[in-house]
Amino acid sequence: MSACAVAAAAARGRCLAAAALSRARAASASSRPWGGLRAAAAGAAGLWAGSAPKRLLSSRNRPEGKVLETVGVFEVPKQNGKYETGQLFLHSVFGYRGIVLFPWQARLYDRDVTTPVPEKGENSAGHGSKEVKGKTHTYYQVLIDARDCPHISQRSQTEAVTFLANHDDSRALYAIPGLDYVSHEDILPYTSTDQVPIQHELFERFLLFDQTKVPPFVARDTLCAWQEKNHPWLELSDVHRETTENIRVTVIPFYMGMREAQNSHVYWWRYCIRLENLENEVVQLRERHWRIFSLSGTLETVRGRGVVGREPVLSKEQPAFQYSSHVSLQASSGHMWGTFRFERPDGSHFDVRIPPFSLESNKDEKTPPSGLHW
Repeated sequence: MSACAVAAAAARGRCLAAAALSRARAASASSRPWGGLRAAAAGAAGLWAGSAPKRLLSSRNRPEGKVLETVGVFEVPKQNGKYETGQLFLHSVFGYRGIVLFPWQARLYDRDVTTPVPEKGENSAGHGSKEVKGKTHTYYQVLIDARDCPHISQRSQTEAVTFLANHDDSRALYAIPGLDYVSHEDILPYTSTDQVPIQHELFERFLLFDQTKVPPFVARDTLCAWQEKNHPWLELSDVHRETTENIRVTVIPFYMGMREAQNSHVYWWRYCIRLENLENEVVQLRERHWRIFSLSGTLETVRGRGVVGREPVLSKEQPAFQYSSHVSLQASSGHMWGTFRFERPDGSHFDVRIPPFSLESNKDEKTPPSGLHW
């Protein structure tokens, strides 16, 4: 785990801290937000929030043992409004330290919340007999502290944001390490007196310390230029969510661009999936089953063991797993849906629905990024 409880309590301790913080996040919405956080975090490894000020402690691996170091001071999470560029935070589920680069306004289609008839002017998506109304929800483009990446790699990919490579590049894709998308409710904000509180190769290229500002990190021109030039390939527009048997699946698709191959056009998408166990029972993902429909009229079925070479276990201590993958079609749009098969401790299995989502290309197609475009 890490993050304001970073690099160093034993791996199991980090997992306990992440789980405790996840529970504490829910408590923070109550009328006594910090009481829940203090109580939950105090029992986790290497993280506590004492009486005012609420301090975040980090333990680091050292030959002589585990040493706690102050990382920062908790702030009250925002129930309304959004966080600004430069906001430091602890991820309430995965436990890493990060910093907000800029927000995205997405349409969240939550299939656990249904309405009989969609309101006029609202986007909706059908799923069987369900009508799902999209609601605006804030996500953030963030940098992950590189010191925390090794401790979350078994639960969340730290190279999840990928781009199409150059036409003359032998690689089909390239990734930007330590770049993530975070939902507003997953942000646990904190402050720090450190002028470089996050270790990431892009931190000082994107952000500048200014003690007269709140938060005290402001966007450099390079960040603004990078966001503007890469906007079509970074933008998060639709989020799809559904819960089956207390396993919640969240899907975020991204259009990546088009490439020409063998006299045909190939369209690429990236999709990020988060699996969350909302109960205490331990379950393990065993199989995936995808159905991929292309506007060209083809329907492809994909079955396989696990996801991205793993069969993650979701437990009370490690309730979530997040990964990204890719799909390409020889058509400008399509749909994907399917199921994940999970196994219980007694050997029984159950299927969890993957909410259907659209694969749409940008109508005002531009050339996909061929670099970081500074």
